[in-house]
Amino acid sequence: MSLTSYKHKDVIHRCFRCGYCKFPTDWSSVTNCPAYARYRLESYSTGGRLWLIRAWLNDEIKWSENLAKILYACTSCKNCAEKCPHNFNVDIVDMIVAARTEMVNQGKLPKPVKNFLSNIHLYGNPYGISAKKRSAWVNGYPVQDYTNQEYLFYVGCEGSYDSRAQEAAIAVAKLLESAGISFGILGKDEISDGNDVEMMGEDGLFEELADKNIRQFKELGVKNIITLSPHAYNTFKNRYPEFDGEFNVQHYTQVIKNLIRQGKINPPQLEGKRITFHDPCFLGRWNGEYETPRKILQAFKGAQVIEMQRSRSGALCCGGGSGNFFTDFLGGSPESPSRQRVREAHESGAEILAVACPSCLVMLEEAVTAEKLDQEIQVKDLSELFF
Repeated sequence: MSLTSYKHKDVIHRCFRCGYCKFPTDWSSVTNCPAYARYRLESYSTGGRLWLIRAWLNDEIKWSENLAKILYACTSCKNCAEKCPHNFNVDIVDMIVAARTEMVNQGKLPKPVKNFLSNIHLYGNPYGISAKKRSAWVNGYPVQDYTNQEYLFYVGCEGSYDSRAQEAAIAVAKLLESAGISFGILGKDEISDGNDVEMMGEDGLFEELADKNIRQFKELGVKNIITLSPHAYNTFKNRYPEFDGEFNVQHYTQVIKNLIRQGKINPPQLEGKRITFHDPCFLGRWNGEYETPRKILQAFKGAQVIEMQRSRSGALCCGGGSGNFFTDFLGGSPESPSRQRVREAHESGAEILAVACPSCLVMLEEAVTAEKLDQEIQVKDLSELFF
């Protein structure tokens, strides 16, 4: 690869490592970049990563497993784009993804990334599990396959295969059913939405997934989609239209908020419960949706909603984006973003850490266990608070 062929060659040199990208919105700490929070090395900060990419493009350094790990440790959380004061801030994540694309094209990838992409190519999911087991999460609950219902409930890979995320999928399905919503699922025919595949730089596989999904949705007559994951919400809403995939896409929290307003769902009383909310990156920074989850929490009578020190656009990512939920380049340490985040939630005085993303749900619950805080704080999907 050369600098001349790199599509961001005209702007990548403008990063001079001022360090703004490390900070949260309120400047309360210098650990808001999840990779930098984990390693505290300049090479893992956004500015350091861009300098390494430029050096690689200029053939000043050679590809290495360590360089690849640094690039893939970025979760695409967009904190850097929020904080960068320069007008190329909108291109920062794309610069990193473009460098990953070149690594994909050269076949130079860390083993965890190869496994992730290979499993999705072969099985339609990163777990490498047969599609026949994709609807096992239903577990006898009366959820129908999609046949001209009003909404397609797109469950996603985590909600289909991860036992903890499956509980959130069931909770959302129960809420939709209790409100009289007509919906169905794809079951064994569902495949990955491709959001994290694209963030990993595998453009060809992403386009293949988008084409298959769009074709299937159209053949089934799908017009309205409810997603469990903000990752699916992001790619269906913002990327699929570029492939002639125009659908009315909502994250499940947006649907629940409207059902509460219409009186079709009545939140139970949670008298005295102290709850804080963790903003998912692909719901918050990527799509500007900060208030809907909080309006849902405020509808629980008697609950006390507490904000963590870092919230909304300044929230610390759990560390699971860009496939890091599976590759785990940021885990294995008390300084992993997820463990830092649950300590912050505990310090806020909350007894419930509410989330609205299956990846965040699993990452943060595991972090609570690692921090030995099981008896002091619970991680709950917003949908689970209704039951």
